[in-house]
Amino acid sequence: MIRCDESRVEANGLAHHVITWEPEGASPEATVLCGHGFLDVGYSFRQVAERLAANGHRVVAFDWRGHGETQWVGAGGYYHFLDYVSDLADLVEILAAGRLHLVGHSMGGTAAALFAGSFPERVEKLVLLEGLGPEEASPAPGPERAAKWVEAVRKIRAKPQRMMSTLEEALTRMRVQNPELSDELGLELARHSTRAVAGGYVWSFDPIHRTRGPYPFRTETFLEYLRAIRAPTLLVDGETGHRARDHQRRRDALPHAKLVELPRVGHMMHWFAPDAVAGAIHGFLTEP
Repeated sequence: MIRCDESRVEANGLAHHVITWEPEGASPEATVLCGHGFLDVGYSFRQVAERLAANGHRVVAFDWRGHGETQWVGAGGYYHFLDYVSDLADLVEILAAGRLHLVGHSMGGTAAALFAGSFPERVEKLVLLEGLGPEEASPAPGPERAAKWVEAVRKIRAKPQRMMSTLEEALTRMRVQNPELSDELGLELARHSTRAVAGGYVWSFDPIHRTRGPYPFRTETFLEYLRAIRAPTLLVDGETGHRARDHQRRRDALPHAKLVELPRVGHMMHWFAPDAVAGAIHGFLTEP
């Protein structure tokens, strides 16, 4: 029997939504803490989490700041990668007081890698599900990019969120990027990725996530964090998933990492191949 609980915890001054799956009556020695990707939600790990919990693991997922049911930043705030690291530092202490196995998908994997490099002694094992960072962005930081960022944030804050009349409409929009979404899974994810308002639904994420920040991703800086990681690391890629142009260079910064490629699946592997993802994670975590 698997117990699933939801809670709210304050981390770095923001109220975070947390979901915990664990075997009924068991007291696992370690916590598998899962960070989702960009514009996703912690609940999207449900299928993977249930399979891991069935194998005796305590699994905790959460919504990052400005996503799902976690609090948005206040007026004048923004979302930078190192803000997620600061949030994660508090979440780790609250949710995983003992041994920590850290799992991150996509953006959440990048944040997990940044954390593991910053606090190498705190992470026992690290799993990155296509979490080796986005493409290096251009142009470089500078006055032109800063000016465009300011204007983009002003514009999106002044614009009402686009309304969707039904969850089925939300699912239709989700299928633009993931056409293989079934009705059952798609509507489940849509329920957890939207909030009800008068007249319909809106996405639960803060719309300013769709703007381009003033400090673009830089591979050279990210490599410093990767090289500082001391935890045994599992890199999981989908056969048809995302690869940055310098993907191999990033892999090479983790020379002892174990590599797994899942066949016939893309970037959203935890949605569409939960058996394979959970199996890879369980096998890695139970290795001596």
